Amino acid sequence: MLSHLLLDQNSTVRDAMWVLCRGLMGIVIIVDERQVVQGVVTDGDIRRALLSGSSLDELILPYVQRNFFFVSPQTSHTKVLDMMRARFIMQVPIIDGKGRLKGVHTYQDILGYKKRPNWAVIMAGGKGSRLGALTELIPKPMVKVAGKPILERIILHLVGFGIENIFLSVSYLSHVVEDHFGNGSRFGCKIQYLREQTPMGSGGSLSLLPSVPEHPVILMNGDLISEFNVGKMLDFHKESQAFASMAVSEYIHRVPYGCVETLPSGFLTAIHEKPVIEKKINAGIYVLSPEAVQSVPLDTFFPITVLFENALKLNLPCGVYDAGSEWIDIGTPEELYRARGAA
Repeated sequence: MLSHLLLDQNSTVRDAMWVLCRGLMGIVIIVDERQVVQGVVTDGDIRRALLSGSSLDELILPYVQRNFFFVSPQTSHTKVLDMMRARFIMQVPIIDGKGRLKGVHTYQDILGYKKRPNWAVIMAGGKGSRLGALTELIPKPMVKVAGKPILERIILHLVGFGIENIFLSVSYLSHVVEDHFGNGSRFGCKIQYLREQTPMGSGGSLSLLPSVPEHPVILMNGDLISEFNVGKMLDFHKESQAFASMAVSEYIHRVPYGCVETLPSGFLTAIHEKPVIEKKINAGIYVLSPEAVQSVPLDTFFPITVLFENALKLNLPCGVYDAGSEWIDIGTPEELYRARGAA
């Protein structure tokens, strides 16, 4: 119930103080007679009111913030956390399309969003040769989208789902990554580095982990823009009792020509005008059981797809999780341009 956070526009400073004490969220929501949000009051607003000489029985209305920051119910935890950090705010109201309060994000709650013991390993050593001059001075995961490195967006996304221990696999211009992220404390997590001395592929650096993980590990590429639900993928992996799970995305391609089918004898059997081909593609996001992580060979170039191929040969269960359509792999200038337009 959110009623304990609400006050009408005829309430007093004293009323607002009571709500702040009872609500324990540091915010009061002011609504009209239709329960449409009109503004907010924080403990800082109350302090300013009292310092300006206001009495406790005066109307709160002059101290209501009309121009306040809020998000929709559809806004991801990653974006909310990002906005909180950028604006130095501790509470964000959630308001629907009709202007009614649906909840309040608090900084403490969003960082503690079902804290999970799982480690995450992010492949952040890519050079990104196809991006040309953009990656001459920075590794590909540090390319910015909407003013923020892609890798930072990934880390904040994981933190928003309660992931606290993150390993960054680094190689090309690794100091750029390490100087930016440090130990991770600025981003609400603990960051450690897996330093590749030679290229180890998309899975080889798992062998550099300091110990055998006790829980499934998230592995993902460091050049992805994705709003996949980390918690749901981890839950899916656990419920399916998979050896390893792979996130997939839908790829749709429209062939710009009429396609034909023929018999070996050369006779025409069918014509398909500009057909649409739909495929499930590897999204570069994985959840691996501790046993799967242990199967990675030491100090070897090891593409993570080989782990899945080996598992299939041994009839070990491999899960497939639909990551949704919001997925962009920043590998080419065209995809980077698309990501910058979508961010």
